[in-house]
Amino acid sequence: MIVTTSSRPDNQLIQTAKEAAIYLNSTFIMRNKQAIEGMKTSLNENILVFGKNRIELHVVENKAPLFFHPNSAMFRLKRLIRGESDTFLDACQLKSGDSFLDCTLGLASDSIIASYRIGEEGYIQGIEASKNIAYIVKTGLTSWNTDLTELNEAMKRIRVISTDHLTYLKTCDDKSFDIVYFDPMFEESIEESVGLSPLKSVAVYKELGNEAIEEAKRVAKKRVVLKDHWKSSRFGEHGFSVTIRKSAKFHYGVIEIRE
Repeated sequence: MIVTTSSRPDNQLIQTAKEAAIYLNSTFIMRNKQAIEGMKTSLNENILVFGKNRIELHVVENKAPLFFHPNSAMFRLKRLIRGESDTFLDACQLKSGDSFLDCTLGLASDSIIASYRIGEEGYIQGIEASKNIAYIVKTGLTSWNTDLTELNEAMKRIRVISTDHLTYLKTCDDKSFDIVYFDPMFEESIEESVGLSPLKSVAVYKELGNEAIEEAKRVAKKRVVLKDHWKSSRFGEHGFSVTIRKSAKFHYGVIEIRE
């Protein structure tokens, strides 16, 4: 991956991009007014572009860039403020002050909603295997500001770590999170969603195995929750109780943790 800046950067932006390149083990190249599409073609590399307002990852195989934006989380949070329900929260049954571990953070939409529900007294940790995605999302969560105070506060409470979820789970103490959550939407979901297509080339693909589920059951106090495509065999393979949602492409499965 190549790191560069917007076409007219100031010195601070250049320095930030250079530091990111070192952190991400990438190469920094001055933009020099080159078109990003031209750079992708000539270098045959993904391009991470630092702008004044956001960071964009331009993937070779896609025209649309990948960037952090709390768009869907904003819509969902506004509905919650109006007193409406959210299927994800219904599945997780999160309460104020709970601890929540998102093992497949992605662009953090569900974690933002979880953070809003558990509030300032809660604790939320996001795990993202792709170092590039984790960097973009972590930066976005801490720097993006909207006119919705509840959203801004929820984003800033999310802690992001880039590692494999199984590796992280093994470091956790028994019953250290109320809810452990998986959303391994890297097969049917990406194929069906144009908005998620840039993720396809940079996501870390790893099957959700029995060892990870067993570790999640050890780490969770209350429940392990899986969001997956309605066709997925993972619900049955790992013993999840599934809530069937008619006409929905995704279902939620739950493993209740018994004392």
